[in-house]
Amino acid sequence: MAHHKSAKKRIRQAETRRARNRYYGKTTRNLVRKLRATENKTEAEKLLPTVMQAVDKLAKRGVIHKRNASNLKSSLQRHVNKL
Repeated sequence: MAHHKSAKKRIRQAETRRARNRYYGKTTRNLVRKLRATENKTEAEKLLPTVMQAVDKLAKRGVIHKRNASNLKSSLQRHVNKL
């Protein structure tokens, strides 16, 4: 257990950030699943910018790596183009 004031604060901060990152990650994963399940091209095209923005935010916040975000965006764009 932490004995220093600063270490206790770090633990509190890490817990808060972990919860926030989990929330953003889960929300984005659900958006990606929804987009991949979409069969209608116009619906998918409407949803795509929202998903791209969410993935970019995850990369910016450091929840996922920037290359992972890039690969994910690329595969989603290919999926929508294929519809």
